[in-house]
Amino acid sequence: MPVSPEASDEASSSGQGLAIAAESLYLINLLVLPGLGFLALLGLFFRYRRDAPSLARIHLQQTLSASLWAGVLLIVANLLIVVLGGYDSGWTWVVAILYFTTAHTTLVFFGIFGLARAMAGQPYRYPLVGNLLS
Repeated sequence: MPVSPEASDEASSSGQGLAIAAESLYLINLLVLPGLGFLALLGLFFRYRRDAPSLARIHLQQTLSASLWAGVLLIVANLLIVVLGGYDSGWTWVVAILYFTTAHTTLVFFGIFGLARAMAGQPYRYPLVGNLLS
């Protein structure tokens, strides 16, 4: 179904495209290009944090906050591995599997829900990790 020019202008003025970009970069950071996705998201945040429409601002804040939490959780998992005997110990895989099946997967699901809400033009609040920048 073709989109009318009025509908695309309405979506851009509401910030939906920017919200989708923020959620996409969050997922890219977690799943495809860690670090580079975060830098792109950080650049998007600093470029549009003041003049973005409210929908885009909410999604930008949520994704940046969740990305920062993801980084902290990854550092904590690595510190836990080091404390439990280093990367050669038997605890390495226990901590890594627990991290990826709980924390990382949860953060990815938040991103998927956030992207779906951004595509629908609705705000989304990440549970637990979304209020760091509010």
